[in-house]
Amino acid sequence: MTSEELAGVYRGYIACLNRQDWPRLGEFVAETVEYNGARIGLAGYRDMLERDFEAIPDLAFKIALLACDPPQIASRLDFDCTPVGTLFDLPVNGRRVRFAENVFYRVRDGRIAEVWSVIDKGAIAAQLRGAGDAPGGA
Repeated sequence: MTSEELAGVYRGYIACLNRQDWPRLGEFVAETVEYNGARIGLAGYRDMLERDFEAIPDLAFKIALLACDPPQIASRLDFDCTPVGTLFDLPVNGRRVRFAENVFYRVRDGRIAEVWSVIDKGAIAAQLRGAGDAPGGA
């Protein structure tokens, strides 16, 4: 795949997540997908995403940065949402929070096979403390 093709696959994947089109998730994610070093498989990955949308009903994945160097993808995703309860062990309880996720993917045979994710939990904690409501460029 070229960088442009890889970017197209990734944008399709993000659109699939935002539509919560779970039957089509396997078009973008491999059956044996690994997440942060653990093999959770497509079913486990889907369960994780469904739990995310349950905890954050207004969840929307927004690509802030995207770099593709086949077979890898690097992305920074921005979130602006109102989780209903606890999020990442933080008592958000319906407050609006903004945060980012830095995520790297390895694609095999046209589908995401490995995912490494780091979420800026510090930005959420700072907002809950009243230290500002934007994640900034940390």
